[in-house]
Amino acid sequence: MTQPPCGRRRFLHTSALGAAAGAAALSGCGSPESESASSPAAETPPSDAPWTDVLPAAELPTGTSREVAVGETQLLLHRSEEATVHAFSAVCTHQGCAVAAEQERYACPCHGSVFNLQTGAPEGGPARDPLPSYPAEISGDTVRVRI
Repeated sequence: MTQPPCGRRRFLHTSALGAAAGAAALSGCGSPESESASSPAAETPPSDAPWTDVLPAAELPTGTSREVAVGETQLLLHRSEEATVHAFSAVCTHQGCAVAAEQERYACPCHGSVFNLQTGAPEGGPARDPLPSYPAEISGDTVRVRI
């Protein structure tokens, strides 16, 4: 009698190993909730952190947004009123991609998340957490951020 190419015992053993390897591989593919929780996020600066001059206020007219770098920190700025500036991290809270300033929102090109210009709150896409914010102000003719 000839032996089958793959016996029952060998088949079950191989299947169990394959299932374990598949489960280990899939464990790195978390749900959107776990992705948000593990995403890189800006830390809130201490209240006594110094103000950093970012750009002349004239370069951020009322109603406009702009992307700026302060050292290695990428920021999104929006001037909603003459004396009001909002500053947020330019790192998406979904999976850490770079978020860009658009006319009426901040948008992440990686997975389609969009954020409010004034609050940083997610308004669409997979991101569930708001963009981390930084204190910002207009002092004289300069936009300043506390980083």
